[in-house]
Amino acid sequence: MATEMKENLLDWLRNAHAMEEQAEKMLTATAERLQHYPELRARIEQHVEETRQQALRVRQCIERLGGDTSAIKDITGKMMAMAQGLSGMFVSDEVVKASLASYAFEHMEIASYKALIAAAETCGDTETKRLCEQSLAEEEAMADWLAAHLPATVRQFLLRDEAPNTTAKH
Repeated sequence: MATEMKENLLDWLRNAHAMEEQAEKMLTATAERLQHYPELRARIEQHVEETRQQALRVRQCIERLGGDTSAIKDITGKMMAMAQGLSGMFVSDEVVKASLASYAFEHMEIASYKALIAAAETCGDTETKRLCEQSLAEEEAMADWLAAHLPATVRQFLLRDEAPNTTAKH
């Protein structure tokens, strides 16, 4: 594998690792606050486990290529996730905003994995390609699930918001 290609692939894998670290923190914070949306909470908790496995896969790819993760990128990603989580606490429709943000983030992850797959393929790294394809399938499944359940989540929020003595936001 050409040196410059390998360095680009490693850098992009480090970015993906930081992205998964950010996703895990963001999803965990969201799931912890969702009290009145058990189906959404359960799916997010399932995806947190998938996200941990995705971070592990990416780390394995990085290490196999002789690199290591970027502590700075990982910490920055976690700090961004913490800020996102805190911002959700101050909106009246947190569950809807979290659903929208999660859906958008899933698509960023999907695009990242598609780019990594193309890069790995170009570099002749079939193992990285295979592992990224596995993560891509999980990200696509989560995005599809969020899209399919968004209307029900919005309806549930609106009905809870109208009912007296109930909390709708989370």
